[in-house]
Amino acid sequence: MGHRVIHLYTEAPPKPAPGAACNGCGVCCAWQPCPLGMLVSGRRHGACAALRWQADERQYRCAMVSEPEAVWPGMPAALRAPLMRLARRWIASGAGCDSGLEVHVG
Repeated sequence: MGHRVIHLYTEAPPKPAPGAACNGCGVCCAWQPCPLGMLVSGRRHGACAALRWQADERQYRCAMVSEPEAVWPGMPAALRAPLMRLARRWIASGAGCDSGLEVHVG
C-alpha cells in the first residue's frame, strides 16, 4: 500500500488501533469505500460518497447507516432497511476498528 494524502477535519478524533472501538475518525472511509460504498460512490478508491462529518459530535459517520436517502435519492423504500444493515456490517459497526492503515499527521 502506497502513501496517499486524505483530508479530514482537524477536529476529528485520531484513528484508533485495530480492534479498538470505532471513534468516528473517518480514516477508513476517506481512504477507500466499503463494498456498499463502492456502489453508492461509483468508485473503488478514494473517499466514500456516504462519509459525512457530524460537526456537533466531532465525528465522521456513514450516511448509509444514518440517512441513506441523502446518499441515494429516490432509493426504493424496500431497500432502505436491508442496505442500512449491510452498511453496518461492512463498516464493522460495533465490532471495532478494522483498518490497519498507518496515519501520519503533517
